[in-house]
Amino acid sequence: MRSERYQQKKQRKGKWKTFFLILILILGGLIGYSYFQYKQGVALSKEKATIKAEKFEFHGDKDQYGGTNILLLGSDARGNERSRADTIMIAQYRPDKGSYKVISIMRDSYVNIPGHGKNKINAALAFGGPELLRQTIKENFDIDLKYYAIVDFNGFVHLIDEAFPQGVEIDVEKAMSTNIGVSLQPGLQRLDGQHLLGYVRFRHDAIGDFGRVERQQKTLKEVASQFKSFQTLAKLPKLVGVMTPFVNTNMDTADILYIGKDFISKSMSDIDTLRVPIDGSYENQRINGAGAVLAINLEKNKQAIQEFLEK
Repeated sequence: MRSERYQQKKQRKGKWKTFFLILILILGGLIGYSYFQYKQGVALSKEKATIKAEKFEFHGDKDQYGGTNILLLGSDARGNERSRADTIMIAQYRPDKGSYKVISIMRDSYVNIPGHGKNKINAALAFGGPELLRQTIKENFDIDLKYYAIVDFNGFVHLIDEAFPQGVEIDVEKAMSTNIGVSLQPGLQRLDGQHLLGYVRFRHDAIGDFGRVERQQKTLKEVASQFKSFQTLAKLPKLVGVMTPFVNTNMDTADILYIGKDFISKSMSDIDTLRVPIDGSYENQRINGAGAVLAINLEKNKQAIQEFLEK
C-alpha cells in the first residue's frame, strides 16, 4: 500500500517537473523570439535614422495622480541641429486603471521658460533640451513628467509602414498639399506612413495649428484602434526595434514593451485627449521677438488639466 502511494506521489512530481520544464522552454523560446524580432527591427531602421544619439539630462518625477507621464516630442531636426519642438504631447499611462490619456500642448503657447523669460513653449527644447521643457511644463501647468521621448518623423513613417502594410484607414476631411511633401484628396482612404505624416502635419488653412492638433489626436485614436490585433501584438518587439533608432529617450526597452503591450492588448476606443490651451482660455497676440503667440490663462488650463488627469 505504501509502495503504491509512493509511486503515485513520484509520478505526480514527475508530471510537475515535466510541466515546469516545458514552461521554461516556452518562455525561453518567447524571449529568444522577441529579442530576435527586436534586433531585426533595429537593423531595418538603423541606417535610415538621423536623430541624435546623445543622452539628455532629465530629472523626471512620478505623477501625483499615480500615472506615468511621458513627454512626447516630434522633431525633424537634422544632424547637430537643435530645433524647437514641432509637436508637444504628454502621454499618461495609469496602470491601476489601465487607462491612457494624451494632452497636446499648442507649440505657440506663450509661457515663462525658466531662466529665459517669456517665449513660445516650443523654444524651451532649443534653449535647454527636454529637461528645460520639463521644467517649463511643471512651472506653468504643474504636470510631473517621468520620461521623455524625442521622435524623428521618419520613425513615424517606418512604424506605420511596418505595422500597417495596407495603410491606416483615415477620413481626410479636405484637400491638403501645402508644405507636407504629398498631396491628399478628401474622403475615407488608407494612407501609408508618408501620406499619414503629411496629414498630421498639415496646418495651412484657416484654423492653422488648432486643426493640426485635432488631426494628430484623431490619428492617434485611429492608429490605436487599428493596432489592436493578435498579429500586431506578436510584432510588438519588432515594431519597438523599428522605432528605436528614431527615438531619443530615457525609457528602457523593457518599459516600452510593458506599456506598449497593454496599449495594444486593451481597448483603445475610450482613449481620452485634451488640448491645451482649452477653448475660452487664450487670446491671439503678436509679441516683438516671438511673433504670433497664444496668450493663455494659466489658471484655467491648470484646472482643466487637473480635472482631466484625476478622472
